[in-house]
Amino acid sequence: MKHFEEYQTIIAKGIEEYQFTRKPSELYEPLNHLLNYGGKRLRPIMLLMACDFFGGNLDEALPPALAVEFFHNFTLIHDDIMDGAFLRRGFPTIHAQYGINTGILSGDALLIKSYQFFENLEPPLFKECLQLFSETAALLCEGQQQDVNFENTSKVSYKDYLRMISNKTAVLTAAALKIGALIAGADKKDAQHLYNYGLNVGIAFQIMDDYLDVFGNREKFGKKHAGDIFENKKTILYLIAKQFADEKDKEELEFWYSKKTDNIDKIYSVEKIFRKVQVDRKVLRLVTRYNDKSRYYLNKIDCSDAQKQPFIELNNYLLKREF
Repeated sequence: MKHFEEYQTIIAKGIEEYQFTRKPSELYEPLNHLLNYGGKRLRPIMLLMACDFFGGNLDEALPPALAVEFFHNFTLIHDDIMDGAFLRRGFPTIHAQYGINTGILSGDALLIKSYQFFENLEPPLFKECLQLFSETAALLCEGQQQDVNFENTSKVSYKDYLRMISNKTAVLTAAALKIGALIAGADKKDAQHLYNYGLNVGIAFQIMDDYLDVFGNREKFGKKHAGDIFENKKTILYLIAKQFADEKDKEELEFWYSKKTDNIDKIYSVEKIFRKVQVDRKVLRLVTRYNDKSRYYLNKIDCSDAQKQPFIELNNYLLKREF
């Protein structure tokens, strides 16, 4: 298998090749800007890794990999509109720079293009990959709505949170890996093992994302600090704090999470409670747990440890994101 940076190069060249040149430019130019911002592009890279892992053709896998990347960016555009976010990867969000109407339409254009990337697959493979892709898209919408619901729901369980992040984030990672495996002609059981591996990697990634929202390096994370607290999002940090805080701190948490305000006192007070009950340490232990679970499924695939090494390195990368 290739090194991580080589897959990044393949994806970058693919995005450059598929730059939007159609008119009106007001619709497509924002998309070229967004796609050229870079980002880690983990999901399309994972699709290529999965295809390569099972000996597939990367040229055949590249368009579906771009489909995953384009679809992911479509969701980010709409997420940013819903959240009223003004920064993404350290740059102005599409709707902040070009307006909400353009943001909605440009996002829709990315969604349509993502489906077009599957058109050159052979009919049986096309059907199988597109069914998985469409089901994943539906689950992602469900996860997004669950996330929205949590903002106005006082009681959110760990099970609710896990279902939400699985649908909103992890299923796309899992689907990317399985699509790559299917394109390579992998055994159905192995393709499913890789899907389950990706599901748990995706959960670990989102938990780490929630952690970084509060405890991450502000400049390197590229998002508004403590945006989830501002938005009253019931992330794993909030749930753990509610579980371990004393009654006084629980009441204070509920008070602040009942108000959608930019008051800096809110951020200071909530962070203080998080640190008091050592939310940061507990959350990082959860990241480790789901990384270990992902390795369990990876080990079910009958091949050498050397062949699995790129995926193990990916797990390690998730644990070493910038704090």
